[in-house]
Amino acid sequence: MSKFPALAAAVALSLTAIAVTSHAQAPQQPAAQNPPAQGQNHWPAPPPPTNLQVLPKDLTGEQVHDIMHKWEGDLGTECSTCHAADPKNIGPNGRPRLNFADDSKKEKATARTMYKMVEEINTQYVGKVDSSGMPVTCGTCHRGKLSPDPYIPPKEEAHGHDAPAPAPPTSFTGGILPK
Repeated sequence: MSKFPALAAAVALSLTAIAVTSHAQAPQQPAAQNPPAQGQNHWPAPPPPTNLQVLPKDLTGEQVHDIMHKWEGDLGTECSTCHAADPKNIGPNGRPRLNFADDSKKEKATARTMYKMVEEINTQYVGKVDSSGMPVTCGTCHRGKLSPDPYIPPKEEAHGHDAPAPAPPTSFTGGILPK
């Protein structure tokens, strides 16, 4: 039992009132667009993917869908950033559906290039460092933005150093950098 039964009751009552009010005011959707009934785990499975060029070809539609939604969050975008609308395929909302196999948007080519870069970083570099921690993802650099902010090193004073930083070497021929 809670140490604060009156507070717990007030919170429960408030949440109930919010839920009832929200449900009463929520617009009703046609049955075909409602979420799955309780006990079902997800919406109907997405169709099998086509035109996979960098992702493994044995992924299911649901697996590709999950990857794409992760990338959306990492990049702060939506599906239409990379996928073109198909004016010949109109959805129930009256708008064109996206043609996921279409390669006409340059952002899709960029996404493929970036995916290959991330995979190379994780396999060729991060994966070879003992205790390297988490792998690199789109969000490592993008942090929810389509164009990541440039990194600007803090001024030396921010680190407690009074002396200016040494000038970088003017040339490098390989091996160990001069001190």
